Parts: sequence; C-alpha cells; structure tokens
Amino acid sequence: MSATLERIVVYPVKSLDPHDTMERATVRPDGGLSYDREFAIVDADGNYVNGKNDRRVHELRSWFDPKAGRLTLRPNDGDPTAFDLEDTDAIEAWLSAYFEEPVELRHDESGGFPDDTLASGPTVIAEATIEAVAGWFDDIDPEEMERRLRPNLVVSGVDPFWEDRLYRDRETAIGFRIGDCEFLGSNPCQRCVVPTRDPETGEETPGFRETFHERREATLPEWASEAWFDHYFRLMVNTFVPESTVGESLRVGDEIEILGERPYPA
Repeated sequence: MSATLERIVVYPVKSLDPHDTMERATVRPDGGLSYDREFAIVDADGNYVNGKNDRRVHELRSWFDPKAGRLTLRPNDGDPTAFDLEDTDAIEAWLSAYFEEPVELRHDESGGFPDDTLASGPTVIAEATIEAVAGWFDDIDPEEMERRLRPNLVVSGVDPFWEDRLYRDRETAIGFRIGDCEFLGSNPCQRCVVPTRDPETGEETPGFRETFHERREATLPEWASEAWFDHYFRLMVNTFVPESTVGESLRVGDEIEILGERPYPA
C-alpha cells in the first residue's frame, strides 16, 4: 500500500477543537489550509489566548460549520451556544465572560494565524506514528494522542515515523507531492506543553515529557536526520509551500510521493 492522505484536519479557531470532516482543502496564500486557524482569540494586549498560557482553553468545546457560517461553543460544565460567525460582538462577549477578561476574536481568511510563521504550511504525520506514540502511554489511545498532537495531514499506508523522511538539515528541505500540491518538508515540530495535557480537561499527564523524550530517542528511525534534534520533544513535520501550490487543493485519498532534496527556503 502506498502513502495516502487519510485525513485532513483543520482548527478553525486557533487552540480550540478540530474540524476533521474535511474531504478537500485549498492551500491559502500563506501556505495554510482553508479554515485552518482562520480565527484567533487574543487578550487586551494582543497576545494569543491558547492552551500554552491558559488551561481553561482545554475545557472549552467548539464546533465549526463552514456551510452554515456558524460557530458553537460550550464549556465542559455548560450548555452549547451557537453563533453566526458574522456576529463577532456576541462571540467576543461570550468568550470574555468565559475567560473572565476582555478578549477579541480576530479573523484572517487569507493568512490565518499559524503556529510557525516561517514554515507555515500544513503539518504532516503518519497514522502509524500516532498509534505508536499512543502505545508509549498506558491510558492514552490513538484518538486522544491525535488531539494532543493537533496535526493537519494524517498519512496512511506507511510505517511509524515515516514523516521523519520529509526533512533533512538547515540547508536542505525535502520535496514531496500530495495530489496536485507540492510541499517542502522543513523540520520536526518542536512540541510545547499542550501535548502533555488531557485535551478535554487540561490536566497534566504525569511523566509525559520524560517518557516521550526517552521513547522518541530510542525509536528515532535510521532515516531521520538528527540535525534538528537538540532535544527529542519533537514530532510531526512542518512544511513550506511553494508559490505554485497556492490555490491548489488536497483531497482525502490523494497519493503521496517523495520528490527528493531541495534547497532550504531562505
């Protein structure tokens, strides 16, 4: 079985829940996927309100309906409230009450709010990798591990850690094609505190980081370049998007081909 795009996952509001029923996604001018991190919550100082700095983000459920133009929000201990996406004032009022401080919902349809502003293309990981990493922990299944890792593109038909083939060093990227779209693999993603927490509650998983470090180092495949591994809390691949790919679309079921080495974008 060849490498195949199994799932497309986007996160319409940065740091909130995934929208994982996408069969097709278009590559935006900034390199991100349509709807991905199109909205972001910021505080009065313009800083992101996210899981890194506010655990209450983990306890906030969200559902996105792009066809209806609707966003539904619900605290874990409350009832859902549906909003028209154009009713920004109402959404901001609800979020400000939830976070107990004034917040703003920013919107950028063409650029979005990527985590990596340099390699701002979709992140890539093998389904088998998610399953293997979940196996490092007694009480975390693959579905929860995927929610912790928050990938964009999940690949089937390959071995665990296949995605470690998609980067090289700080001078060399790896080109690969998914359907009609070409990408450049940049680097293994440096993980923040978010994967160490239960995605529903924000509760810290004891020893998560230590176990991850130990197992990642022990299982790093021979094809992985160690040029990026100043530490082993890295997993998933960040990507660059060539200009020729902007406006093209990805589809679930697209085959994936590794094209070889390319100069690392300046």
